[in-house]
Amino acid sequence: MTKRKGGGEESGFGGVFKGLADLIEKLGDLADKGEALKQGQGELHHRDVKGVYGFSVKVGLGDKGDKEVKVEPFGNVRRDDKTGETMVQEIREPVVDVFEEKDHTLVVAEMPGVSTKDVTLTVKDDLLTIYAEKRDKKYRKEILLPRSYPQEKMKMTCNNGILEIKCVR
Repeated sequence: MTKRKGGGEESGFGGVFKGLADLIEKLGDLADKGEALKQGQGELHHRDVKGVYGFSVKVGLGDKGDKEVKVEPFGNVRRDDKTGETMVQEIREPVVDVFEEKDHTLVVAEMPGVSTKDVTLTVKDDLLTIYAEKRDKKYRKEILLPRSYPQEKMKMTCNNGILEIKCVR
């Protein structure tokens, strides 16, 4: 249950509908930003590289159970900060989730077409960098971990393009 401004409590369907209304508002904001990106669509030609763009919406993240909505883009379509033009980059940014478990941190990355032998991990303090390359597919992502882990304490598996990295304390 959550407190309403009037002092009463908001529960059940009321809380669900408020959460959905907040999500719809955030998606509206995202649509406005997407429209600005879409206007550069005519510029999405860069050799034989295909443009991939999407976003992941995460709700209810945080230590205190807050209702924060987080929108994270992925793919290889970016807007150049200097020129404002939309560009297709050769390296894609994969969708990544980080799960904090009791005895480890689990990092899950979606990288279609990639197997374990194609992946390189580097760690510096609490910054994990994932790089993968197989034929025409290249992926790269920097992930801020909740704490520092030595690389020898990371176990990596990859099945059908889903990379899992288990970071043991």
